[in-house]
This record gives sequence, C-alpha cells and structure tokens, in this order.
Amino acid sequence: MQCNIIDSMDIKELYDLYLQHPCITTDSRNCPKDSIFLALKGASFDGNKFAKAALEKGCAYAIIDEPAYAEADNDRLILVDDCLKTFKEIAREHRRSFQIPVIGITGTNGKTTTKELVSAVLAERYRVMHTEGNFNNDVGVPKTLLRLDATHEIAVVEMGASHPGDIEKLVTYVEPTCGMITNVGRAHLLGFGSFEGVKRTKGELYDYLKAHDGLLFLNESNADLVEMARQREMNRIMTYGQSDDANVQGEVLDCAPFLRFTWRNMATTESKVRTYDVQTHLIGAYNIDNMLAAITIGLHFGVTPEQINHALSHYIPANNRSQLEVTAKNKLIVDAYNANPSSMAAAVENFKLMNVEHKMAILGDMRELGEVSALEHQKLVDKLAEDGFKEVWLVGEEFGKTQTAFRKFKNVDEVKAEIAAHCPENYYILIKGSNGIKLFELPELL
Repeated sequence: MQCNIIDSMDIKELYDLYLQHPCITTDSRNCPKDSIFLALKGASFDGNKFAKAALEKGCAYAIIDEPAYAEADNDRLILVDDCLKTFKEIAREHRRSFQIPVIGITGTNGKTTTKELVSAVLAERYRVMHTEGNFNNDVGVPKTLLRLDATHEIAVVEMGASHPGDIEKLVTYVEPTCGMITNVGRAHLLGFGSFEGVKRTKGELYDYLKAHDGLLFLNESNADLVEMARQREMNRIMTYGQSDDANVQGEVLDCAPFLRFTWRNMATTESKVRTYDVQTHLIGAYNIDNMLAAITIGLHFGVTPEQINHALSHYIPANNRSQLEVTAKNKLIVDAYNANPSSMAAAVENFKLMNVEHKMAILGDMRELGEVSALEHQKLVDKLAEDGFKEVWLVGEEFGKTQTAFRKFKNVDEVKAEIAAHCPENYYILIKGSNGIKLFELPELL
C-alpha cells in the first residue's frame, strides 16, 4: 500500500471520503472513532506531528501536508498541498450540496450580536444553522459550514476580518445568497493599515453579492455603508435604519438600562403602517441597528411581525456582550469581549445617556490600533472628562500613556488587588476592553 497523495483538483474525492466519515477533527486530543483528522498548523504547533497518533486513537484517516510525515505503507495518511485550503474546499463542497438561503454577516462592531438576533428571529419559522460563538475566521467558518445537515432550512454565517482580503477569501467558501455589513470602524488598523483598508476589506462582501446578484441588507443611516453600496451600484437592496428613507425604520424610546424601541415596515402592502413597540434585554441604544437588521431579514423571509417581536423581546445576550449583571454590591454593564474606538465611543455615549446614579467605568486598552493607538486612547479619556465622568479606572499600557487624572492600572491583576482592598459598592459599572486585557475576570469580584 502507498500513502494517498491527493491533488488539489481532486477535492470531490476527498469530499466523498468525508461523506463516508462525516466528522473532521483538528485536535489530536479529540479523535472520535472513524473521524478524519486534519493537520492544521499554527504559530506554535504543527498538526502533522500528531497525525499518526490520531489514527491510533480511532481516526479512520489523517490528512497531512508535510511529506516528511507520510508513510509509504499507510494509505490512511492522505498527503495534500495545504491542509487549511483543503479544509475550506471540503467545506465549500458541503455548502454547495444545500440549496438553501445563506446569509453572510460581517462588520467592525455588532456582527456577533446581529448574527444571534437574526438567527433568533428566523428560528421562529425555520430550522436555522448559525455560527456558534465567534467561529468566524479561516478555521471557524469551515467548521460552521460542515455543521449543515438535511434538517436545516436556512444558514447564518458570521465572517470576521483583520487583514486585507480576508472577507474576499471567506465569501468564496461561504457563497452567501444575501448578506450585510453591520458597520465599518477603526479596528484592527495594525492589520488593515487604515480606515480605508477596513472599508475595502469589509466591502468585499458587497463585491461578491453584486457579482452573484445577491440581496444586500443595508443600514440606510450609516453614511459609510451607503457610500460603499453606491460606489458598487448594488443590484438588489433592502434598507433599514433610523431615517425616513429606510424600508424598515426604528426609533429608540429608552435605554435605562435596557433598550426599548419602536419599528415600522414602510414597504408593507397593508393600507395602514403599524408601529411596533419592543422591550429588549440588551444594553445600549446602539443595538437598535442590530435589531432593525434582524427585523428586515426576518420580514424578507416571511417571519411575521408578531414572531419577530417575540424573538427580539426574549433574546438574552451572553458571552460578555451588552450584558447586565446584578451582584450583591453593584449593577454591571459587561461588554468585555472586545473594544475599538467606535465600539468604545458608542458604549461610553450610551452610558452617559443612561438615567441612573453613581456611574463608574472600568475600561481596558483597545488593541491592534497601530500608529493611531496613542491618539485614539487620548481622545477617549478626553471625551470621558468632557462628559463629566468622575469614577474611571483605566487598565493597560496604552491607557497608561495618556494624560489624564483618571486612575490607571497596569493590568487586570492590579485592578483585582484594588477591588480586594476597596471594593466599589452601589454603582452602575461599565466594564469594556479588548479581550486580551481580561476584564471579563472582574464581574465575579464586583
């Protein structure tokens, strides 16, 4: 017997093998019987080294891309040019076997929340497959697509990006039939190089939809997105927003602390346009755009207004995103998963507008901003002072460089020590920062 050598053109042969063994694992510590092990590489690991062990643990086959690990007498080892590319191509073959709507979602802020809201709305009528957690990168997207099965009627796939060309690559595997960009902001500038780089990369979803006659869901209130769509002369558009021009329009009623808003469908065929009032469990007036996106997509796919309102009013956020946590000592607004200048500004502005007493903010560095990092951190602390905030704790090296009277901490451990010595009480506390600052470790202490 010989080690199988699969040319990149023989992806259908590999997909047929996957159909016989419909479970791909990339972790040699988790090898279900008769699964396929795929040897991915990272900055500090090489899955090729564990391929043989994966076979011994129960995998039927192992796909590798390093000839040094091939064995001439072992046809359960399959040698390919590039394991990650092969993984994505298998996932694309799988996606193509389902003739269902696939909604692609990307954006700087709010894409995970929007994905969750869209999925909740669609689940009122359909069996939905959607991205779990934030599996939205080169590895996560293929894993998501391979979860599709015969029971699913619609799919919602989140796509993230931190470098030019990332979305262009992902859409070639996701092949969305429709999609949306939540917004574009100043994030991952170290990778994108500039805000224009952000817009070009996120706009690669628009490019795909235009080329394949896909439907775009567009936030009419977002000038950047409107301009990006205008430049591309998009074929098919449904709009939403807080403007009189949108198909689906909304207005914030209250956000103290949970968002309550109204919406109406101006594209209805009914003689009278109805206005709906929705009380949510989401913190932040900025979430109205995410809500309106879910409403617009739901209406397009035939979900009734009553079903939409039920889904939105019952949605409970998780994963440190716009959550309110009530402890014995404080009320915490936890948004500690990620942070960039636009999302931080929105969170601070919303916190300022909240009609509550005794406000406090614990804010962590905004990472990956490159050469504009010092400027953006200084702009934020200046805005906090201008808005009259008194109790602000700043955490991280970048905030440490700012000129401000607010308290500074080198890291989360210093914050923990301060909480242990003098725990704040009877405050509404906004907790927000990049994930690497680890502010998510604080709520249980407050």
